[in-house]
Amino acid sequence: MATETTDTLVVPSAQAHTGQGLGTGNPADAFVIEPARTRTKKTPRRTRTNFEMLAWLFMRLSGVVLVVLILGHLLINIVLDGGVSKISFAFVAGKWASPFWQGWDLLMLWLAMLHGANGMRTVINDYAEKDSTRLWLKLLLGAATVFTVLLGTLVIFTFDPNI
Repeated sequence: MATETTDTLVVPSAQAHTGQGLGTGNPADAFVIEPARTRTKKTPRRTRTNFEMLAWLFMRLSGVVLVVLILGHLLINIVLDGGVSKISFAFVAGKWASPFWQGWDLLMLWLAMLHGANGMRTVINDYAEKDSTRLWLKLLLGAATVFTVLLGTLVIFTFDPNI
């Protein structure tokens, strides 16, 4: 039960969350909030990180940036330059001669791969039931993501139009 002192009311942890109140007859007593625990030398350091919140935020922000990058890419490459039939080796060589377009395509590659990999990581967490399966799928996803990002980056920066 609750013990009352001169100006505070101490509530045991189990009772504070029952919604039954403190037995005083006041319905507001069902919403008692426990005081924060004090940190001691034996209290473990914070073990959880904000990774999931940061991953959620990354998905929203990268999604907005990707919409701009991809719509700009489609507008410039397809609509304004005469359609898909005009895209050729020479078109890409001319485009990647500019550091601006190299940076545009590099940012689009990196954000698209990280955005997609983060989405797949969420799907793996939701549907892989065994921890070992989840681990191997995430390792495979990470390897594929790193391989694709590195290979794409290498192609963008080492592209030689004189081949």
